[in-house]
Amino acid sequence: MQPTDQIPFPLAKTRTHEVCGAGSHVFAFALAARLGQHVMWLRESWDQQQINPIGFAEFIEPADLTLCKTEHQLETLAAAEEALRSGAVALVVMTLSKPIGLTEGRRLQLAAREGKSTGLTIIPEGHGSNAAETRWRCTPVFDADTTAADSTLQRWELIKNKSGTLGVWHVRWNVASRRLVMVPPSRE
Repeated sequence: MQPTDQIPFPLAKTRTHEVCGAGSHVFAFALAARLGQHVMWLRESWDQQQINPIGFAEFIEPADLTLCKTEHQLETLAAAEEALRSGAVALVVMTLSKPIGLTEGRRLQLAAREGKSTGLTIIPEGHGSNAAETRWRCTPVFDADTTAADSTLQRWELIKNKSGTLGVWHVRWNVASRRLVMVPPSRE
C-alpha cells in the first residue's frame, strides 16, 4: 500500500475541478467525505439517474447532502455560482451534459474563491472547460483477486492540472474508516 499523501486529494479548496468517467460519482462522494461538511448537488431535471442514500451513506451522512434539480444547464450554473459564492456549503457538485465556455468556468472559479468553497463538475468525456483547476477521469476496475470488503477498485487519472503534475492512482474507499486507500494496480 502506498501512502495517500502522494495523490493530490482532497482537491485544492476555493477552486472548481472536473471529473468524468463511470467512477465520477464515487470520486464526488469521496471528496465530500474528505471535506466533511454539507454538500449541494445540482443536476438538470431531465436526468433520471437517482442518487441512492443507501449507496452514498458509506461516504457521508444522507442529511449532509442537498439535491437540487434545475430546468436546464444555464440554471444549474447560476445556482452553482450562488452556492459557491455563499460559502454555506463546503462542496458544490454540478452534473453537466454540455460543454461550458471559458467565461462560465471563470465565473465558477471566482465564486468558489469568494465563498471559500470547492466546486466539482461531473462532465461527459471530452467536455472540459479551460478554467478548471484539475480534471480527473475515474473508472472502476475489475479485480478478480480481491477479498476486500471495501468498495470497488477505482482508477483515478489526473488528466489536467494547472499547478502540478499529472498521474494515475488505483484507490479503494475503506468503508470502516471512511478513508481513501491507495492500492497497487490489479493484474490485467
